[in-house]
Amino acid sequence: MNCPPKYRDLGTFYKYYSGIDKAPYLTIFIGGNHEASSYLAELPYGGWVAPNIYYMGFSSVVEFAGLRIAGLSGIFNNFNYNKGHFECVPFTRETTISIYHVRSIDIFRLKQLEDSGKIDIMITHDWPCGITKFGNEEELLKIKPYFRNDIMANKLGNPHTMELLNMLKPSYWFSAHMHVKFAALVNHENDTFTRFLALDKPIPGRQFLQFLEIPVKEGAEKILKYDECWLSILQNTDHLTVISNHDNYMPNSYSTTERYDFKPTEEEKLKVREIFSNNYNIPKDFLMTAPPHIEDNTDSLDQKRGLSYENPQTTNFCEKLNIIDINKIFYQKANINYQGIPHYKLSGHFHDALNSQILIEDLSD
Repeated sequence: MNCPPKYRDLGTFYKYYSGIDKAPYLTIFIGGNHEASSYLAELPYGGWVAPNIYYMGFSSVVEFAGLRIAGLSGIFNNFNYNKGHFECVPFTRETTISIYHVRSIDIFRLKQLEDSGKIDIMITHDWPCGITKFGNEEELLKIKPYFRNDIMANKLGNPHTMELLNMLKPSYWFSAHMHVKFAALVNHENDTFTRFLALDKPIPGRQFLQFLEIPVKEGAEKILKYDECWLSILQNTDHLTVISNHDNYMPNSYSTTERYDFKPTEEEKLKVREIFSNNYNIPKDFLMTAPPHIEDNTDSLDQKRGLSYENPQTTNFCEKLNIIDINKIFYQKANINYQGIPHYKLSGHFHDALNSQILIEDLSD
């Protein structure tokens, strides 16, 4: 995790990871720039980080109650933008930072959603560059006067996500990162608009929480599902996945005579439909990979850290779609001293999250 040492505190997530507590509501999130990147790297295409808490991966689209929700993790950095996702264990000071930088392939894949149907919600960490022009910029600068130079230079935020906003025209766009609440309304040519909302950091006295009611169709299934179009996009663009730290540019009409538009055809979507038997419910297949922290057990804090784990959620997903398993590649590349044995494979334990700390020999006959 990249953050000043004074902020490196265990917190309470371990309770949800180990099964001591369970999130009372389905929680969907993206990565920013202060997450446990080594854990999130196990789920590059998304997955459960704990029961009822779902991470959207580098980028993805999911559906819930008929709403299409798109997400993009990380923040923009021009130096790393065209590189592949190359960071792996053991992390250096540099890769601890670069691992959360947005990559061009993730933006490129999201662009293939154009004309695929309505995107209801888009979630990013940093703001789309230029979004301040659509809200009360003057009031924002009273609170954050040091934003002025970046705003004037059109460098506040990610320039590529503003292009996405205008292309996909989502109903809502939620962001964070700038540690200030800011709202904006972007009107589009087809008489639709995007409501943008960024919130402050969660500390007392700040505006970090807001409840919104978003209507859904009556009778809509409140089940988290994969998005068929997104699955097709992952298949169509799998050959563009690289794990190199060299610049790798996405194809366009000027750079290639081969295919550069990977918007799924009906035939390609049918292929995915057959693979999933028309059942896109995301399996609730969370398993612990790293060993959990056990309360009042100081030894559990001394366990070897910074290991690489193969996450079965990613393995199963990639095998099903027949796409590159980045998590597996990095695990196999790691020195044997950095290859961790997943906790759920350890003998003598029940492996479901809620009973992960109960030894078999402790159970009565």
